Amino acid sequence: MPMYVVGHKIPDSDSICGAIALTYLKNQIDEPAVAARLGEPSPETAFILDRFGFEAPELKLSYAGEEVYIVDHSELTQAPDDIAEATIVGIVDHHKLGDLTTSTPLECWIRPVGCSNTVIKMMYDFHGVEIPKEIAGIMMCAILSDTVIFKSPTCTTADIRCVEDLAKIAGIEDYQALGLEMFNVKSAVAGTPIRDLVMRDYKDFNMNGNLVGIGQLEVVDLSVFDEIKAELEADIALLKDEGNRHTVMLLLTDIMKEGSELLVISDDVSVVEQAYGKETVNGRVWLDGVLSRKKQVVPPLQDVFS
Repeated sequence: MPMYVVGHKIPDSDSICGAIALTYLKNQIDEPAVAARLGEPSPETAFILDRFGFEAPELKLSYAGEEVYIVDHSELTQAPDDIAEATIVGIVDHHKLGDLTTSTPLECWIRPVGCSNTVIKMMYDFHGVEIPKEIAGIMMCAILSDTVIFKSPTCTTADIRCVEDLAKIAGIEDYQALGLEMFNVKSAVAGTPIRDLVMRDYKDFNMNGNLVGIGQLEVVDLSVFDEIKAELEADIALLKDEGNRHTVMLLLTDIMKEGSELLVISDDVSVVEQAYGKETVNGRVWLDGVLSRKKQVVPPLQDVFS
């Protein structure tokens, strides 16, 4: 019986492209695997898959009794709802160590880099498996996405070198241009339902018993939100009440200005202000230089809650 390789809920490009890439690797080393997903691909992910000729992995929400290899997280809140009834056989990730636990030993590839696909590239190198052209393409795009085309503080020399290697394999001469094309797809928000935007790249975190939701929308120009910002704020307020969350925040990230406007709905906004050292005005605050939820947003907030 094959293992299922799956990323987190509300999957991003790293999660879905990583599941595809790791599944191919596992099958090449005689460890039968099937790629899966926990939600619908984002417009950016759909663009990447179409660009390199892939269908989205199987949508599978239940994993009871299955073997599962987790990609791009190790958080209970981001895992399948019935993960406790599954056997986790491995984790590949680039985030902080979360609260998933296992009753049996497992394979772990966790590195402080900008993207899980960078770690998966290391796994290919370790096993001596050649990366197909199309898989190299989606891995490269996932790294460009997660590192914000190398602008994110999470980006490392390993990420850059992997992109350079993968671009050669994929036959992409100007990966910077392809990265910008991806972010232009991300920036097309007109006509998209507000809840779909809020949930496009959203994660829940358990912070010392407090449920905190953090979403992020990365665009090349924040003016695309001018006419819908109030609607976004109203929807994150609804999301907070629906899930009995302590706080819900939405990062509106301008990759050209290299900063984010933070929209906040909270039971105690002072916690957020303490975390980032800035006062909010009507639930909004500009955070200069903040591009990474993983490195610049979650850790200081986690520290305050702890």
